[in-house]
Amino acid sequence: MADRLAARAALLSLAGLAVLPLVSCGRMPGLSHAAPADGGPPPTSSAPSLAKLDPCALLSPQDRSSAGLTGQGKPKTIGEARACDWTAPSVFGVTVTLDETNGLANLDLSDGKRTKKDVGSHQAVQVSGRRGTCAVLLDVGGAQSVQVDVANANFADSALACSRAGDVAGLVEPKLP
Repeated sequence: MADRLAARAALLSLAGLAVLPLVSCGRMPGLSHAAPADGGPPPTSSAPSLAKLDPCALLSPQDRSSAGLTGQGKPKTIGEARACDWTAPSVFGVTVTLDETNGLANLDLSDGKRTKKDVGSHQAVQVSGRRGTCAVLLDVGGAQSVQVDVANANFADSALACSRAGDVAGLVEPKLP
């Protein structure tokens, strides 16, 4: 029994590690909210804010069931962004990240195959990675985005990872500003 639990924990750790590189490729290192060169206040945005959203509340129990996820999400922080991880043990992992400082124009999307698409009323970019990973990045307006990252536990089948990421993005999107 202990061997089984250790093997499961190792697989979940590997799935989590596979998601991290994909998540980090959607972030722009070194980007900050510096004041303009003229010394004035930083620019403000009239775009609706992600600040009031809880990333772990974006998938209801029904949403999780339809996406193939059975457990509660686990909150985490990626850089300065709030995120939530869900895992379907031995199958795949999903991370939803609420990035309040980087809109799609500020994200580094140089790795992977990019496909522009619409998810509900939001513009998005799908980034298909290697080794069973995919991300759907939704533009929320201003300097904000929501990133849905999927990594398959077997590190294969990026098309399936993209299908799963698209499904989860479709479930999250109606709850976004």
